[in-house]
Amino acid sequence: MEAVTDAGEQRWIAETLERLSRSQFRAKFVLTDKDRAYARAKGKETIDRHAHEMLRDRVGAAEPKNDGRQTPWRGHPVFTAQHATATCCRGCIEKWHHIPKGRPLTDEEVNRLADLVMAWIERDLVNHPIHPAHPVHTVQPVQPARPVR
Repeated sequence: MEAVTDAGEQRWIAETLERLSRSQFRAKFVLTDKDRAYARAKGKETIDRHAHEMLRDRVGAAEPKNDGRQTPWRGHPVFTAQHATATCCRGCIEKWHHIPKGRPLTDEEVNRLADLVMAWIERDLVNHPIHPAHPVHTVQPVQPARPVR
């Protein structure tokens, strides 16, 4: 992911995250240990690609299929972040980000919303660092299966 370098864009992200944090509903979202481990294992670039793909595929259309119910509540860090950042459906996007329903999201809008999702994920990861005493926070190597005799 390219770092957000534009000061105005950084300010928008910070202000939006602050505004969302004042919502009792949005503020309750945190990544699970499993999602944190997944995000750390896959890395920023892969998760950013997933964010772009999920936003484009799930909420990018003018009238997304199953709008309001298309984003799962869990199972991927981006899904949780979409609910936390109000990028989960076109209704939330319209209410919180003032992007009207009824037309496709532009590439610029998808990029901006993906930057917001990534900033939320990064903030969650920083607020929940890997703790050596809690191995659930780390990705365990896959052990080869024992040969069958």
